[in-house]
Amino acid sequence: MQEIGNIIDNRVLLVATLACLIAQSAKLAIELARNRKFNFRVLVETGGMPSAHSALVTALATGIGQTAGWNSTEFALATIFAVIVMYDAAGVRQAAGKQARILNQIVDEFFSEDHDLNEARLKELLGHTPFQVIVGALLGVCIAYIAGQAY
Repeated sequence: MQEIGNIIDNRVLLVATLACLIAQSAKLAIELARNRKFNFRVLVETGGMPSAHSALVTALATGIGQTAGWNSTEFALATIFAVIVMYDAAGVRQAAGKQARILNQIVDEFFSEDHDLNEARLKELLGHTPFQVIVGALLGVCIAYIAGQAY
């Protein structure tokens, strides 16, 4: 049971999680401002502005840098991890989303005629634009920096 208490007391983990939650909440606020309605789905969906993945991993790396040292192996590991996650969010997952959009268009055109196949749609919003990743990363660093003042 002590291990669970240690996890709950891990400030770096808590701040990284907080950064992720703030980024996801910001998506709801942006959706409200853009469309004038609450779309609670954005709280659990991937993609969108800002990148919660980027906020999470940059807050984690920043928190580790603040606590373990900027020249520590732990900070280096967390930074490399953050770069990989952000690259994936802006590169691989965004490309997969574009492919899904094209495949959905093909399916729509195909089903405009009478065919007996599954019309299931693919999820198109998988990744982030580079701007969304950068905003998420800056949000994560800022949240970790502000919270780190209390370490």
